Amino acid sequence: MSKPIVAIVGRPNVGKSTLFNALAGQNISIVKDTPGVTRDRIYADVEWLNLSFTLIDTGGIEPDASDVILSQMRDQAQIAIDTADVILFLVDCRQGLTDSDSRVADMLRRSHKPVVLVVNKVDSYQKMMADVYEFYNLGIGEPHPISASNKIGIGDMLDAVVGHFNPEEVEDYEDDRPRVAIVGKPNVGKSSLINRLTGENRLIVSDIAGTTRDAVDTVVKWNGQEYVFIDTAGLRRKNKVKEELERYSMIRTVTAVERADVVVIMIDATEGVTEQDAKIAGIAHDRGKGIVIAVNKWDAVTKDDKTVYRYTERIREVLSYMPYAEILFISAETGQRLPRLFETIDMVITNQSMRIATGVLNEIMAEAVVLQQPPSDKGKRLKLYYITQVAVKPPTFVIFVNDKSLMHFSYTRYLENKIRDAFGFKGTSLKFIIRERKDKEN
Repeated sequence: MSKPIVAIVGRPNVGKSTLFNALAGQNISIVKDTPGVTRDRIYADVEWLNLSFTLIDTGGIEPDASDVILSQMRDQAQIAIDTADVILFLVDCRQGLTDSDSRVADMLRRSHKPVVLVVNKVDSYQKMMADVYEFYNLGIGEPHPISASNKIGIGDMLDAVVGHFNPEEVEDYEDDRPRVAIVGKPNVGKSSLINRLTGENRLIVSDIAGTTRDAVDTVVKWNGQEYVFIDTAGLRRKNKVKEELERYSMIRTVTAVERADVVVIMIDATEGVTEQDAKIAGIAHDRGKGIVIAVNKWDAVTKDDKTVYRYTERIREVLSYMPYAEILFISAETGQRLPRLFETIDMVITNQSMRIATGVLNEIMAEAVVLQQPPSDKGKRLKLYYITQVAVKPPTFVIFVNDKSLMHFSYTRYLENKIRDAFGFKGTSLKFIIRERKDKEN
């Protein structure tokens, strides 16, 4: 049994993202006084009175919107409503009751879900309660006054929310599902990939670069195994990050990578690998994540018998710092090789968690030292005493030596290659920590 799901819905710009961030305890959702900024559903885990639930932030509902993005936001909000166990309906006390509020209320009544009506921007109960009572006219229950920005009234509101939970279905829940972040430049096909995997229009897909501004979580089931896919805003070059929103998105991409076990770096086959792709990949590499490079739109490339070889060589050249990364050629549009994507993710996760016995590691190191003598400087030679694995995700090794200043990067790489030759470790970086043990020196 999973955690209850609570969706925050309402018209654009009534403070949904501000409330979401207040409840989540961190700035997950973009907060800006621009209607339509939150475009996709955003998820966070929230705990209240020892009860955990998943909170969903949605794009604002414009019931009669004709604009393409606004209408898709309305569809996204409807999906969130369908998914939720409890709906938190947010309205704006300062703007008062509007026709759009009434139409949203009608939509919520048709869902037959428990609804908690929340009146936001009530900075003073004494002065504004008369305005709060106006919202009884919506006919969906008692309005709960709050100020999301000042965190006033949040506790009473949460009491009302958790009051709708079924106690028999609420239990402590530890999420051990593989987490996969999808990253890449704008318009490379990240959202199209998620939609293809889920079989529903889970994310807004548009030819407008930067449509996905928030990182969102999607559960995908494949061969009985659930995976949590994190779609992220497309990263742009720094000199193109003009809008404040783009900066938020960039930070969020880094955060998404931090949360992931495996990062799928999407590259546009029609453009080829670029320096910007290398910078994006570097974020995942620096954080020791499992990495799969997915060359998307492969169906749109004219091929001969050497096309795959040329693309692979070019990727290895530009991403030379991560030769361990697995490369796949896919098409999110046609579904080409998507089963292979899951197989590769599973393999990378296994390699990320692999542990090697200390005795075996030391045999490999001893053999490596015989084949290639450690470096020396000014008559002093590096001595390697022993090696042991101390962590996974990524696999982390400590090598004890007589003088770590003699441990050149090239020799560490040499030892890494020997370990990879023996155990593979495909798709994951390896981390090495060098420590001195002078007491062993002769």
